Amino acid sequence: MGKGGKGTEGAAAAGAGEEENMAAWLVAKNTLKIMPFKLPPVGPYDVRVRMKAVGICGSDVHYLREMRIAHFVVNEPMVIGHECAGVVEEVGSGVKHLAVGDRVALEPGISCWRCRHCKGGRYNLCEDMKFFATPPVHGSLANQIVHPGDLCFKLPENVSLEEGAMCEPLSVGVHACRRADVGAEKRVLIMGAGPIGLVTLLAARAFGAARVVIVDVDEHRLSVATSLGADAAVRVSTRAEDVGDEVERIRAAMGGDIDVSLDCAGFSKTMSTALEATRAGGKVCLVGMGHNEMTVPLTSAAIREVDVVGIFRYKETWPLCLEFLRAGKIDVKPLITHRFGFSQAEVEEAFEVSARGRDAIKVMFNL
Repeated sequence: MGKGGKGTEGAAAAGAGEEENMAAWLVAKNTLKIMPFKLPPVGPYDVRVRMKAVGICGSDVHYLREMRIAHFVVNEPMVIGHECAGVVEEVGSGVKHLAVGDRVALEPGISCWRCRHCKGGRYNLCEDMKFFATPPVHGSLANQIVHPGDLCFKLPENVSLEEGAMCEPLSVGVHACRRADVGAEKRVLIMGAGPIGLVTLLAARAFGAARVVIVDVDEHRLSVATSLGADAAVRVSTRAEDVGDEVERIRAAMGGDIDVSLDCAGFSKTMSTALEATRAGGKVCLVGMGHNEMTVPLTSAAIREVDVVGIFRYKETWPLCLEFLRAGKIDVKPLITHRFGFSQAEVEEAFEVSARGRDAIKVMFNL
């Protein structure tokens, strides 16, 4: 199991006078239960954090519905959640940058720091990564967790705990913009106006993109994107045969060449649109993972030397995310549309709201 705690088989009752740590456990398809969660001892380089804000991610909902994502299978009860922030309550002897009472945002992945990826600076690709709520590792929707101190980042005074929890999804957008070389004078196309598309829009703006056009099938999400700073929004269909006409509409909305496209949906049609719309010599970054396999016009992209890159999670993004929030370059508060407490009924309702979508962008637990 991960650093955060032990499985139910080790979850002995709290001793006399001790608070019993509770967590939201995924126990079966569409079944979450709040049950005891026994914490491991705080090591010299660990901290114990009381969770205050935990967001629901699309992957959490997927695990709830299917008990698996790709080859990650939930074979035994697992604590859910990985977008989180809280208050430090205990500090290991070797942790020098944090103190009891500090408000922190938590990066959820613990890499090995020994493999070639970690040593080469791309620790997000570590094959021995222990990531919150990725089986068999427990997550963070709990009263308290234990986590390495170097993965806990102190919040600036003007950044709230909810904003700290939003650093996790925002990190996806920041990492995508880095991988795609988004910057000043770049015209950027974003496919998909879901939560990840919207944080990628905010990141692209913070990175200095000259113009950002966003595309989606849903008019409400496009209106949200426009309110967050998209220069133009283009509504499209789900029909593959419409790609050609839609590419022309997207190019017209951009008013010039598209330098970078970020596909935050990850479907055959969205990727095909991104590849066709991007200028010769431009770059396409696949962010979303809607389809495991796609049929896309790669030959057409290749002869125009359109570079295609992907992302997997993120690396070294929390300090920049917190700086963007501190400086006011990014405002994630409008993305938090629903808030819930931490009771059995509220946990169930929160996941129902998140799964339903519609006007729900980010559903947040306040513990």
